[in-house]
Amino acid sequence: MCLIFVQHRVRAELPLVVVANRDERHARPSLGLHRWDDAPHIVAGRDVEGGGTWLGVSARGRFAAVTNFREPMLARSPTAPSRGALVHAFLDATVDTASWLDSVADEGRRYNGFNLLVHDGHDLGWYSNRGGAARVLEPGLYGLSNHLLDTPWPKVVHGKARLGAMLAAPEAPPPSTLIDFLRDDRAAEDAALPDTGVGLARERVLSPMFITAPDYGTRCSTVVLVHADGRIEVTERGYGAMGARGEERTIAIDEATARGPAAAPRASSARLP
Repeated sequence: MCLIFVQHRVRAELPLVVVANRDERHARPSLGLHRWDDAPHIVAGRDVEGGGTWLGVSARGRFAAVTNFREPMLARSPTAPSRGALVHAFLDATVDTASWLDSVADEGRRYNGFNLLVHDGHDLGWYSNRGGAARVLEPGLYGLSNHLLDTPWPKVVHGKARLGAMLAAPEAPPPSTLIDFLRDDRAAEDAALPDTGVGLARERVLSPMFITAPDYGTRCSTVVLVHADGRIEVTERGYGAMGARGEERTIAIDEATARGPAAAPRASSARLP
């Protein structure tokens, strides 16, 4: 993922709301949202190349998502383990948020730069191997892109303000409205762009909430709603190159859906995320 907003324990009826865009090369094959055949308690997309995922939930009430930490190519190791495997590992685990993040922090140097957001059904936590100690987060609304938590990049600042107003309404907006909110392709002004070592032209391309480019861009938008009674609803809309709209799907985790997996879509390098 490259842009995630998480509202934690602000609305009593929705203790966790996640609104996120995944940005990736269009040539990288992946599966859209589905229940995994080899781990039926997990609902997530899947990175065919690395085997993990960028965002997922489990029937055990857990949520996890990862973003890369943007840095020059020279800072990355081609032999580092997959960061998407960290999401899979948390969804498979049974330990609490703080304990699990502490264990990841012990091994963080093995990976290229990343951020993790994880929720064990009660506590929300964040850790970056470029940002120091893991934190269990207080109730509130948080924004995360490809730097540290709540780094004031334009799309994080403006997105949090707009989303906060939407989520403060008496009636929480439906997933389709939240996904439409994510499709904001306005670039930031040059003076507001960060300098992450990738050059000004690339910073411009990467500055919108919704990225459109021939080779790289927003592959899917995902909304996760965790209800007070424990029900989890995940909605995902896929996109192809230059923002071409693909499949939209919703999977709800409750007593009924926990008994059988939803079929996985076919692997795709563009139409499906």
